[in-house]
Amino acid sequence: MVLYFSATGNTEYIAKKIAEKTGDEALNLLDRIQRIDYSEIYSKKPFVICSPIYIGEMPRFFAAFLKGLKLTGNRRVYFVFTSGGYAGVASSQARMISAWKKMIYMGRAEIKMPRNYPVSKRYPMLSDAENLKRLREAVAKLPKTVARIRRGKYLWGRHIFLLEKLITVPFNPLWVKYKQPATPFYTTEKCTGCGKCAKLCPLNNITIKDNRPKWHEACAHCMACLGNCPVEAIEYGNRTQTKPKYRLSKYLKKTK
Repeated sequence: MVLYFSATGNTEYIAKKIAEKTGDEALNLLDRIQRIDYSEIYSKKPFVICSPIYIGEMPRFFAAFLKGLKLTGNRRVYFVFTSGGYAGVASSQARMISAWKKMIYMGRAEIKMPRNYPVSKRYPMLSDAENLKRLREAVAKLPKTVARIRRGKYLWGRHIFLLEKLITVPFNPLWVKYKQPATPFYTTEKCTGCGKCAKLCPLNNITIKDNRPKWHEACAHCMACLGNCPVEAIEYGNRTQTKPKYRLSKYLKKTK
């Protein structure tokens, strides 16, 4: 069973490719996360958990949800991370989650994908050519990963140095607390009040009032709201007005 959370499409794309090539089922965990539903998921085959990377880790809400989720059947679990290029200490998280759940950790793969975080001041959004290059490289990398999963082999990844842990582990919660405010989110006159942003928020942090979305305090900066708005009506302060709103499905349509 391939389990995943995906905000703008990158992780979903990889998860479904893995499921397709392993003859397995891909299950989007968004609805369960929103409902805090830890009910049993059974799989005869090894579990493959696909996760995006936020600030050098798996999203904190997703990691917490996985710890509570009841997984039965096969006790082996693989992890596949998608990121803009650096998965940080996510493999250490994966090991701890596996141990917590008394499952057999079978390693992880790191897949480099297009950047989907237009809020960043440091990293610019990529060109269509670079996005296409990254997608082709990601797809080209998958057969080797899938082959090892199918054969029950361990997925080897790069070594995580102690310095990375010492920097990332204490830094991440501080960043989440102080550097991910939701207050700068707003909608332009293009907003139709469709409510899609509220339906896609994993933390139920958006409510619709007077036909417009309202953001509250709990925000993971996953960009599901901004990236999936059908009319591109959502902005974040003055950081996103001139940047493309990344969503994989929209990108693929443009580059066919």
